[in-house]
Amino acid sequence: MDDNIIIRLCWAEMEASTVAALYPAHRCKTVYLVRHAQGFHNAAEESDIIDHTSPALLDAQLTPLGWSQVDCLREHVTKSGLAKKIELVIVSPLMRTMQTAVGVFGGGNYTDGVSAPPLMVEGAENSGRQPISSLNCPPFLAVEACREKLSVLTSDKRSSITRYRTLFPAIDFSLIKNDEDVLWGPDVIETDESVVARGMNLFDWLWTREEKEIAIVTHCGFLYHTLNTYGKGCHPTVAEELGKVFANCELRSMVLVDRSKLGSDTSRYNFAGKIPAGLDMPSDVADKKQAEEASKN
Repeated sequence: MDDNIIIRLCWAEMEASTVAALYPAHRCKTVYLVRHAQGFHNAAEESDIIDHTSPALLDAQLTPLGWSQVDCLREHVTKSGLAKKIELVIVSPLMRTMQTAVGVFGGGNYTDGVSAPPLMVEGAENSGRQPISSLNCPPFLAVEACREKLSVLTSDKRSSITRYRTLFPAIDFSLIKNDEDVLWGPDVIETDESVVARGMNLFDWLWTREEKEIAIVTHCGFLYHTLNTYGKGCHPTVAEELGKVFANCELRSMVLVDRSKLGSDTSRYNFAGKIPAGLDMPSDVADKKQAEEASKN
């Protein structure tokens, strides 16, 4: 068989089996998705009889087991080097997510007398935890778009921002317009479609940010509905991986790809080339061109 025919057949087979995709690096971000650690509402779900509308579960905080899960994840992100890579932590403005976020990605124990405010004050919500420093860690930004799916559950109603600011002084709440929770209501049940819409809007909004490595600390329902929607255009194996329910304090890394020119047109690492300028042709053509120029001299 002719060599050219063999080459064409091999190329056709390669094209048919190719499943990889290439995207410019400056049109990609890495997001680290984290579900909060165990809250008291999660522990209550294991009981045979539980009133999820009980005021006792309002804005549920972490259990002692939940704090142990936070400590384990913190150890992992520290040992793996991930803690040094993250440039921004986005967090749902509920007690359990903020406790998880500062416990995992915060700057360690806070020391009185330092100029920077703590991420979390000592013993916040009777947690018995030491204060957490805002030094040597990324900034924290509270965003309502990554809240849990709204329902009649009192655990999904947040406290006032005024209260949160006293407990988490270094978290940035500037994007939240209302002090009290105007989204939750005792008869409000958010549709799955609404959760998906705000989830996808949140990921689109990330392209307005300069940070490339972003952690998002959020909730099971929010992650489940949003990621299952992204998985619809993927191979079944990938879709299954995306749609798997998050465990408490589980972290998964994802690559967010800008396929609609939402992000920046520039790259920090691309280099224009031709510096210094010279011939810009395939090497065989350039060699011939140089030979022709030499013969004229």
